[in-house]
Amino acid sequence: MPKIEVNENLFFSLLGKRLGPEELDLLLPAAKAELDEWCKDPSVAPEARTIKIELNDTNRPDLWSTAGLARQLRLHSGNPRPAYPFFSRAGDERPTDRRVLVEASVKGVRPYLAGFVVSGKAVTDPILRDMIQTQEKVCWNFGRKRRTVSMGIYRSASIKWPVVYKAVAPDSVSFVPLQWDRPLTLNEILKQHPKGKEYGFINEGQPLHPLLTDSTGAILSYPPIINSADLGAVQVGDTELFIEITGTDLSSVLLSANIIACDLADLGHKVEPVAVEYPYDCGLGTRLTCPWYFQKPVSIESTRAARLLGRPFPVAEVSEAVSRMGSGVETHGQYVIASPAEYRNDFLHPVDVVEDVMIGFGMDAFKPERPRDFTIGRLSPIELFSRKAKGLLVGLGYQEMIYNYLGSGKDFAERMGQDPASLVRISNPMSENYEFVRSSSLPSLLYSESVSSKAAYPHRLYEVGKVALKDQAENYGVATRQYLGFLTAHSGADFNEVAAHFSTLLFYLGRDFTVAEPAAGPGGEDSRFIPGRQAAVFYKGRKVGVYGEIHPGVLEAWGITVPCAGGEVDLDALLG
Repeated sequence: MPKIEVNENLFFSLLGKRLGPEELDLLLPAAKAELDEWCKDPSVAPEARTIKIELNDTNRPDLWSTAGLARQLRLHSGNPRPAYPFFSRAGDERPTDRRVLVEASVKGVRPYLAGFVVSGKAVTDPILRDMIQTQEKVCWNFGRKRRTVSMGIYRSASIKWPVVYKAVAPDSVSFVPLQWDRPLTLNEILKQHPKGKEYGFINEGQPLHPLLTDSTGAILSYPPIINSADLGAVQVGDTELFIEITGTDLSSVLLSANIIACDLADLGHKVEPVAVEYPYDCGLGTRLTCPWYFQKPVSIESTRAARLLGRPFPVAEVSEAVSRMGSGVETHGQYVIASPAEYRNDFLHPVDVVEDVMIGFGMDAFKPERPRDFTIGRLSPIELFSRKAKGLLVGLGYQEMIYNYLGSGKDFAERMGQDPASLVRISNPMSENYEFVRSSSLPSLLYSESVSSKAAYPHRLYEVGKVALKDQAENYGVATRQYLGFLTAHSGADFNEVAAHFSTLLFYLGRDFTVAEPAAGPGGEDSRFIPGRQAAVFYKGRKVGVYGEIHPGVLEAWGITVPCAGGEVDLDALLG
């Protein structure tokens, strides 16, 4: 979970009061946070002391800064919502002469940008440190190591507007990057500069790389790698800054810009809008005057909050609780309509509003209750059936494995010869390593085999666990099923072996089944297995599984050098 350091004096000045460790620790749950460390070293000057705070939620990147955390605690304590009049909305754009011209060349590279200017107050050392910390936390955690979101800060007074955002050949441009003493081309930056080595994987190998310049051609930065040493070298005392966010996901880019703009407004800076003009439709049109409010309202019935939280909630109490979490509120009868704060975009479902009601009202407002119902815990039928199947596999010489349900498209699709579109994808993954929900345990079993070549053969592995399958008949278009997957690996592993093991398993499970050779072509044969050396399994006329010899192309993709055979079966279908 994210952990931030806040300057003690700056934090308490934003909070509006000074608290001791015990008082602060009682208040922090309102931001899903807890006190980690409080500097009490008498040798450290008061203005340099910091407080370390751990955030227990990754859905609220607006809390990963001194200003954002202080804002949430102020609101929860009953202070009024701050006004941010510099935001533009559809049909209501703020006037501005500052523009960023996006060229068509970046559409397939890094297509989105948001930006704004701040002025009116000199940047202090604590504020600059906090801006750098926010930049790192937002771009690393929320921006997936700068892949989807990166941020640049520049001296606005030295910029000749309009700014140009374009893509160029990586060897056609050179400039002096931050913390360097001579010009480097973009390719040289990736190979020689520390930031290029750290984040070069984002642009490396691409024919065009993004670049930000002003109207004279002076380079601001090479997103998302490094700023220039000239316009991008912000220092304490600077009074006018240009802040831009680039990325591959528009909502993430806009939200990140909104968070930084609100933070700097809370710190006393004047936020001035910048118009971003696209030669293509970015999803919200071809011109956005940023900061831009793009969030959609979410409505909830007060009785639903009462039902989920276990106590009655009048509409007025729901409205007050939601307001204390920063959102705008309107009421229509029993319905409360929450308009997310400009710096929030975590309302994916009305239940998220109920969570805000709970936190906004305060956990101490819910009195403990003894259970009123007497219940007896017992194993579910599918669990009992799964345990029986596990015992049979162990008897056949298989070893049980347990795996994550989330994984990468490379493992779940590419190496298996499957179409990624057939998998359930996480819409906002924190890492590409956990981007997809598995539809089979075979990729995980093959991974184990790929790192087990030094163990004595034969290798026989199995797992019983959940998989997610796309199914339009389900409420949310996804069906969760209990699958058994198994794999055997040795020099003689073949179709006959897994067929015998599969028949033994279903015989002792008491299930009569039939098998058929899949039809050739799409929708018939399973690309994970060798054509003609695989079988589809049917139970009560419905396909419930498959087994066969693993395709050599799949084995090669995993780096496996011995024959493998395996299969999987839907235990839920066998139980039905």
